[in-house]
Amino acid sequence: MSVAILKRKSVTPEDLTITPRDRRFGRGEKTGRWWLAGDPYQSALYNALSATFPKGEAYFVESVREFRDAADPRLAGEIRAFTTQEVIHSREHLAFNKRAADAGYDLTSLERTVDESLKLLEGRPKILDLASTMALEHFTAIIAHELLANPTHLSGADPASADLWRWHAVEEIEHKGVAYDTWLLATKDWPRFKRWRVKAIIMLLVTRNFVEHRTAGALELLRQDGLTGWKTMARLLWTMWGSPGMFRKVGSAWLKYFLPAFHPWNEDDRELIKGWDATYDYRQEPPGKRVRSAA
Repeated sequence: MSVAILKRKSVTPEDLTITPRDRRFGRGEKTGRWWLAGDPYQSALYNALSATFPKGEAYFVESVREFRDAADPRLAGEIRAFTTQEVIHSREHLAFNKRAADAGYDLTSLERTVDESLKLLEGRPKILDLASTMALEHFTAIIAHELLANPTHLSGADPASADLWRWHAVEEIEHKGVAYDTWLLATKDWPRFKRWRVKAIIMLLVTRNFVEHRTAGALELLRQDGLTGWKTMARLLWTMWGSPGMFRKVGSAWLKYFLPAFHPWNEDDRELIKGWDATYDYRQEPPGKRVRSAA
């Protein structure tokens, strides 16, 4: 049976280009335990985030690709580019996580939390997986925006690690609308209130788990540094919500997700990535090599 190709309405820019940049970072280099400005708290938070990416981004890809056969040619192309970007992101964060392990961190418990979370999702309707991916992609997009808009977040960081996070942020901004446009396509026959209610409930659940698990993961890494107790907890929470306060600073962008007319591209922030390839000297793959996507 053939699948009907469904047209979509979207505010995604017509001239948007999603470009997989096949980069490698920090190969053959050692990354210190406190690679971000010598700060154990900031380093722990980013390390805890990175520990989730390889398996988390594989989940994102599968959630979106589940609906690709019904996509129009433009969205189908964006899904392919999104898939390739995410595959490369997973590879580079695996390498980053290995450098963290080489520095003495045990990420096993953090990775187990990701496995357990994904296990709980097995067997539920695929549209809910897409809704979860859409919510988490909003998280990554608003964090990416803040990371690039405010360079102080990576001030004093190990150069290869800072380059990795900036590169990742650029591509998260580029593909920030793919999961959302796929959702609009997949739910085009739903009543508007049902669509809003499902996405809002899923975002609230995702937010609770995201904040809870990343906090717990960072605390585990700090414990491995010998930092424990209520003062450690207070200092980590201050890092997250006070200064530099990444979670606080993305709060208003997070709230916009609940607006009835929300779309990730209501804010066209491509200015943050304009000229990016000319600004940063990243290493390309050797000539002739290509990254194989899951497509």
